[in-house]
Amino acid sequence: MSNKLRLFALGGLDEDGKNMFIVEDGDDIFVIEAGLKYPDSSQLGIEMVIPDFSYLIENASRVRAIFITHGHEDVMAALPHLCKVLNVPIYTAALTAQILKRRFMREGIKDRDIHVIKRNGTYKIANHKIKTFGVTQSIADAFGIAIYTAQGYVVYTSEFIVDFDCRAKGFDFDINVLSDISNAGVLALMAESVGSGRNGHASPNHRLTPQIEAAFEDAPKRVVITMYNQNLFRVIEVLELARKNKKRVFIYDPDLERLLADLQALGYYDLSKVDLCPKEKFSNELEDILIIVAGTGDTIFKKVHRIAIHEDPIITLRASDTIIIASPMVPGTEKEGAKMEDDLYKESDHVVMVDSKRMFSMHAASEDLKMMISLLRPKYYVPVKGEYRQLVSNALIASQMDYSPNNILVLDNGQIATFEDGMCQNINERITLVDQNIDGNDSLDSSGLILKDRETLSTDGAIICGVLLDYNSKAVIAGPDVQTRGFIYLKDADDIIAKIKDLFLECITSLVESDSYENVEARALAREKISKFVLKETGKRPMVLPSIIEINGKRLAERGKKEEDDND
Repeated sequence: MSNKLRLFALGGLDEDGKNMFIVEDGDDIFVIEAGLKYPDSSQLGIEMVIPDFSYLIENASRVRAIFITHGHEDVMAALPHLCKVLNVPIYTAALTAQILKRRFMREGIKDRDIHVIKRNGTYKIANHKIKTFGVTQSIADAFGIAIYTAQGYVVYTSEFIVDFDCRAKGFDFDINVLSDISNAGVLALMAESVGSGRNGHASPNHRLTPQIEAAFEDAPKRVVITMYNQNLFRVIEVLELARKNKKRVFIYDPDLERLLADLQALGYYDLSKVDLCPKEKFSNELEDILIIVAGTGDTIFKKVHRIAIHEDPIITLRASDTIIIASPMVPGTEKEGAKMEDDLYKESDHVVMVDSKRMFSMHAASEDLKMMISLLRPKYYVPVKGEYRQLVSNALIASQMDYSPNNILVLDNGQIATFEDGMCQNINERITLVDQNIDGNDSLDSSGLILKDRETLSTDGAIICGVLLDYNSKAVIAGPDVQTRGFIYLKDADDIIAKIKDLFLECITSLVESDSYENVEARALAREKISKFVLKETGKRPMVLPSIIEINGKRLAERGKKEEDDND
């Protein structure tokens, strides 16, 4: 067995989301997280982007465990796709296990081992001691993880904040647990970077209540609030405000209903103290009620947008509604979010936008990170989870705490840090990675050709040309016919369409006369000539799709004559 230790990421560095980190100790591979990233505006038709699993598939016999530290999409949503190609034990806490089981059921994934572990516990997996420590996060049951190696612990913080006022079960952070890990020696600390550019502690600025409490109290009638269903910390804040203001609560999201039921079953929140209005008893005429419209990613914006334009079957907004937007835009959702906000302002006279500058996201700010570094005293500091500027900002925090640049490792996805005898020996080795684009349930060709085609269709449209030839003589039986979609208005383009038809016929005729006709070659030549002509005439580059169908013309004529005789 090799005594080398290797740390690297298959996703999550220089990007927001798609988190997947690898701890490789000798022959043992441990995977931490398996998340998605939301597509940007250029990735047309893509639902999600997930990590490249090729390395794990090639080394499947050495993968000992997959740890999912909490139930957010950016750390767990790619797991069903991974489990379709790799059967490895999964370790996570109780709430996340429930979320994963439901998701696996929807995906038709069976016989996968999901081991429920405690947020604060010690385990032995593949002859390695594994310690977990609960952290305060926006979703319950979040934990960090420490993997013991002969060179010291490798610690991954997950997302966390330090909130000394949080004593809620499932959300608490017992910092004392970290002392045992620190005393045993920490080789490397992988700490999140998303909030590293914010000064001070995230707490108490992470709390939603101070920003929206006045809106609740002043609301003349109904209150409608948009939320991410996985931000249970803030959902509970809103439920408590509703209880304080004696409002009934209608939860418009079945996933959030299930999550809250899970919280109650685990003893993390007593849902019975909230006056819930079931869907079958909800009416748009109810006034003293709070409506929570929830979802994940850009689904929340699409859902609220449908409500705002009066296309939702359940909820119709009124001018008297107080609308609170508490679902800040995340990368990849800006377009839908802006559209939603614009339409909400048209529908209500009372729109309250949560100020993201005043309310910190529940990610470690600079002082939280400094506290984690001070408690664990790692030899090497590895910023993870964030865009490059955030990784650098996180690295500067360690530098301010007198860490040498040689002991701060800012890596790229696929870049491997190799350790021997407690020292980092090399960071030059790399694994080639290609993002996996998921369109519905299918993984698209990641070469980018499909995305390029979609971009062309969305901007310059398409030209479809069709002609029917005699298989033997190559004489034209019918056509050519030209149709356009999203390119140009046909009635204004008679000359262009006529020229396209002429070019199409010329390509076929020239090849037939030179005795070099091949169907594929004829279509390629037509595509080239038509594309050049259209670009010259219009300045556009539509997708040109020539179709040449060859049939037995003699038999077609004989069949036509027979049909005429039968009719006579």
